[in-house]
Amino acid sequence: MPDLPTPQDAAEAALFSECWDAVLSYADLCTSGSSAGRQLATEAFSRGIREAREAQTQERTSGRRTPRLPRIPMLLTAVRTTAAAWEDEGKGHLLDPDLRLWLNSPKAARYTGPPLTRPLALRGLKDLQEPDAALLWLVEVEALPLPDVARRLGLDPATAAQELIQVRALFRDRCQRNHLDTPMGTDCRSYARLLDAVTRSPGADTPEDLSRHLATCVECAEAAACLRLHGGGTPAALASGVIGWSGLAYLERRRRAAEAGLSGGRTDAGTDRGISVGAVVRPRIGRSGILAAAVIVSALALTVSLMQLGDSGGRASASGDPAEGAIAATPSLPALGTTPGRTPTGASHTTRPARSGSTPKSGDSDTEPQGKSTSPVADPTKASAAPTPPAPSTCRVQYHIVDQWSEGFQGTVTVTSTKALDDWHIDWTFGDGQHITQMWDGTYTQNGSEVTAHAADYNKQVAANGTFAVGFNATWQGTNGEPHAFTVNGAICSTTG
Repeated sequence: MPDLPTPQDAAEAALFSECWDAVLSYADLCTSGSSAGRQLATEAFSRGIREAREAQTQERTSGRRTPRLPRIPMLLTAVRTTAAAWEDEGKGHLLDPDLRLWLNSPKAARYTGPPLTRPLALRGLKDLQEPDAALLWLVEVEALPLPDVARRLGLDPATAAQELIQVRALFRDRCQRNHLDTPMGTDCRSYARLLDAVTRSPGADTPEDLSRHLATCVECAEAAACLRLHGGGTPAALASGVIGWSGLAYLERRRRAAEAGLSGGRTDAGTDRGISVGAVVRPRIGRSGILAAAVIVSALALTVSLMQLGDSGGRASASGDPAEGAIAATPSLPALGTTPGRTPTGASHTTRPARSGSTPKSGDSDTEPQGKSTSPVADPTKASAAPTPPAPSTCRVQYHIVDQWSEGFQGTVTVTSTKALDDWHIDWTFGDGQHITQMWDGTYTQNGSEVTAHAADYNKQVAANGTFAVGFNATWQGTNGEPHAFTVNGAICSTTG
């Protein structure tokens, strides 16, 4: 009979289950459907745990600390690694087509190539002590409130803000050292010290020659993003540098999940922002791991699965893969913690007329207006009836540019509908030639400047006063003004800033 799980085993399983919604959120971005996303997340979770245990065993054997990521980014990396394995195994049809192109490009090779050529943010985060790296990741990428992060990591809330400032400075220092250690050409080397000086001060001007160099050199532009702590670019630098493909889309999902109180698998917060379905409140934030009920079920299933992996006396499958074995009744889970109490977890518009025609107005009166006319038919030139004001809008739209870079940007369109919807599509018009290249939480078509975003299979139904959204990446040149003429199912929407 297997040993009963110890309190430490149960704590480890609970902590890893809190990472599940982050893993599922990214796996969902990487796949062509929700079912494939859940399968990818499950395999990646098992892979990540095995790799973490192997690293700990190696550390105990060698007596040396191995640089590694905190748990959430480590598991997200496992999602990317598992997706690459799917591509090699002939299961690439289950992945997002753009991810498949990326996996077979030099960009993906950077993440597994020689250490000195890997993205700077990845190397800098690994060089931090794990609790410090977890603090930085949970605040910057998972977008969790600092008091919540302090409680998770066992920090004093009164001093957490100061510690975060110190950790940001440490991250910058590690990135600067790694940048100088990176093999680089003569031009890049000549700008390295200047780049360090310019990015230290928020008021420093970038010399014109350095600006031109950053516009053409990917590695130096990446270094600038990591070294410049002011301006709010650290989250994007971390997400893109550590996760890689679709890092900015993941960043936006985590921000929205944190606003709804769902990060780390929590469903107790932010329920007033959800959509009531019977007795269950289901926030309409994103796909797969964002829905509260799915998170609860998945977390429970993963906890059991993870505990099974750690049961040396459990029953394994014939293939030898613990993830395929039968579930043991009372398994145990080997400890994965590093520092007790500080274990990281998880992360003015114009409108166009509706297509059906112009705004309805009141018809002519059937009665003769007061006056001295003897004509049996009312004279329309003397009619005094005023047009009926248009009905109030049944939808409100908020357009938000999450991040913008040279020739590209990430945006969201968030809609609040006063009416219940069984299905929806959002139409809008770009004014500056922007072109969408990727969309999540919906599908899109674009004809010139006009865009139509259709609901995905999982978020078609919206309750009255419910909110739904789509996120996208797009290109721009010259000017990136806000779009206009937003409609939902043909109805004109009001816009908010």
